[in-house]
Amino acid sequence: MAIWNLGSINADMVYSMPHLPAAGETLAALRLDRFLGGKGANMSVAATRAGCEVHHIGAVGPDGVWAIERLTAYGAGTEHVSQVETPTGHAIIAVEPKGENQIILFPGANRVLNSEQLEQALAQASAGDILVMQNETNLQAEAAQLGRRMGLRVCYAAAPFDADAVQAVLPYLDFLILNEVEAQQLQQATGKTPGELGVKDVIITLGSKGARHIDSETGAVLDVPALPVTAVDTTGAGDTFTGYVLSGLDQGLAMAEAMAQASRAAALMVTRHGTADVIPELAEVQAARF
Repeated sequence: MAIWNLGSINADMVYSMPHLPAAGETLAALRLDRFLGGKGANMSVAATRAGCEVHHIGAVGPDGVWAIERLTAYGAGTEHVSQVETPTGHAIIAVEPKGENQIILFPGANRVLNSEQLEQALAQASAGDILVMQNETNLQAEAAQLGRRMGLRVCYAAAPFDADAVQAVLPYLDFLILNEVEAQQLQQATGKTPGELGVKDVIITLGSKGARHIDSETGAVLDVPALPVTAVDTTGAGDTFTGYVLSGLDQGLAMAEAMAQASRAAALMVTRHGTADVIPELAEVQAARF
C-alpha cells in the first residue's frame, strides 16, 4: 500500500552548544548545521528509508525549493508539496553534548495548506493506505475526517502536544502515537486512560525505557525495550520511530516486529547529529549490532 503524510517541512538550524542556555543567558554556539527537518519531513524520510511508498502533502515558501529537492532525492513523493508566499517553516535547535535539546519552532508555510490541495492529494489514495498527521500543520481534523470516509488507516502523532488538537481528531483515529508525558497530559484533559480513548492502536514512547503498544479492543499490552546507545542528538528520534513503525506495518510486519525495528532505527539515529538527513536506511538498521 502507501503512506500519505500531511506533514511539516522545516529547515532545522542546529546549534551545538556547550550547555543549554538558561533564561537570560547569552551563549556562543560551537557549531551550526542546516538540515532538512520538520516532524512531517522526518517521518516521510524514515518511512521511505524503511522501504515504503510515501506521498508527502505539505508546503514550503519561496526559500524552500531545496527542501522539496532533498525530499525527492530521498525517495518521498513530493507532487503534493506546494510553493506558497509564506516563508518555509524552520526550527532553531540548541543541542548540548549529551544530546538533550531545546527547540524554537516557526510554523511558516506549514500552516497555510488549503483544503483543495488536501482533497486532490487524497483522491489518489486507496482504501487501506495509511494517512499520518502531526500537530505542525493546519487541516488536521479535516484530513482525519476525509481519511476515515475514504477507508484509510488514520494515524496521529500527537506532537507538538496540544490537548485540543488531539481531541479534535480522536473520533477518526485508528492509531495514536505519543510520548509518556503527552499521554499523561491527554489523560488529564480527557479523563480517560490511553486504552479508553476509543483508538484501536495506541503507542506510548517511553524514552530510555522503550515503547508500549496498547490494543484497546483486546486490552493487550506489548512492551518493547529501548536499545543501549550513547545519544549525541535526540532531535527527530520519535519521528524516526513513527515512520519506521508505520512502514513496517504497511509491509505486513506484526506490531512487535514493527516496533522492534523502529526502536533500532531510532537508536541508530540518536547517535548522529542531524534530523531527516541522518535517518538510517533499512539495511543499516538490520545490520546494526547493539
